[in-house]
Amino acid sequence: MKETVLEKLKVLAESAKYDVSCASSGVTRRHRAGGVGSTAGWGICHSFTADGRCVSLLKIMLTNVCIYDCAYCINRRSNDIRRAAFTPDELTIEFYRRNYIEGLFLSSGVVRNPDYTMERMVRVARDLRTVHRFNGYIHLKSIPGASPELVAEAGRYADRMSVNIEIPTERNLLLLAPDKNYESIYRPMSYIQQGVLQSAEERGRFRHAPRFAPAGQSTQMIVGATDESDRDILLLSSSLYDRPTMKRVYYSGFIPVNPYDKRLPALDKAPLVRENRLYQADWLMRFYGFRAEEIADEQTPRLDLDIDPKLAWALRHPEFFPVDVNRADYEALLRVPGVGVKSARLIVSSRRYRTLTMQSLRQIGVVMKKAQYFVRCRELTTGQGVNELRPEQVRRLLTAPKRQKPDKNEGQLTLF
Repeated sequence: MKETVLEKLKVLAESAKYDVSCASSGVTRRHRAGGVGSTAGWGICHSFTADGRCVSLLKIMLTNVCIYDCAYCINRRSNDIRRAAFTPDELTIEFYRRNYIEGLFLSSGVVRNPDYTMERMVRVARDLRTVHRFNGYIHLKSIPGASPELVAEAGRYADRMSVNIEIPTERNLLLLAPDKNYESIYRPMSYIQQGVLQSAEERGRFRHAPRFAPAGQSTQMIVGATDESDRDILLLSSSLYDRPTMKRVYYSGFIPVNPYDKRLPALDKAPLVRENRLYQADWLMRFYGFRAEEIADEQTPRLDLDIDPKLAWALRHPEFFPVDVNRADYEALLRVPGVGVKSARLIVSSRRYRTLTMQSLRQIGVVMKKAQYFVRCRELTTGQGVNELRPEQVRRLLTAPKRQKPDKNEGQLTLF
């Protein structure tokens, strides 16, 4: 490989690392004779297939040159950083014809205008599919403001597409990224949604109709760069999940890469704990039946950083407990801290044959350290639940630091 291409790879891979909306789940392409690549993995950069193979997935920018000057972005126009740009031919010929890479997440800075940039990205995907017969995973990041024709063409070659919202409210987006607005972001989201739904309808009538972004779309929000509460972020995520083609909302803790910009908060490091709590809350909305308004209500608009959102909700609503594991329905079981989706299903199926006990719950996989304060079974009746001990005491018990086990050799003479 040419030395210049390797240098571009270093620069543009470094520039792409801040975009986290790149999971490759949700699609599987059939193997084609003579083709290369695989979409059987579950992540970007490196992943593993069902048979244990390591799949190489390239996360790269077409260029980090950008006409925009977004305050939070390392690639902003005013930054004095190394710039580079791949040509479409370099990405296809240098990497994929040699079978170095089995998947691609491609984003780009905006050069000249959104349509010019989007056209170059589409060309990469089109050449990979039609010229090099690449059958691996392709995730294209749509450029805000791109025309519907280019978005429609991109969807014919990509498995998933994304348009990043970045900032949860338009007021703060205009403050930090004056060249962008919500209309330019939501419009390509609508184009992608229309394409996916239309493709699904056509494939219902015609078996071999072409697919359009079969893994749907995703987006990303930056957490901590602006003053939005967790409630604001979760309400926006909830509205996005109401869209039939939105598969994932990603949360990226704000990294202070431009500390000189006074519009940004002075942070020493990214708020990773808050980011983790938002992912947990997102999981509750998607798989546990929680609403955003329940997870972060008006009285507690910010998530508790010391305990997970499910436990926090349970401590705020002791009247819901205890839940009788031998009688409660599936939805009620999902609200119990320490009970997951799999264990709730096993509880419902197992109790048809026997009365469940604490030992049964442990065998099923329930985390009894948490669940014991919120459930009722043969051994757990009254006197030790969240209502008797009070939520404050249960919180102290669950957040108390673990005692270190005494060293067996403590107090003994050790010879070296």
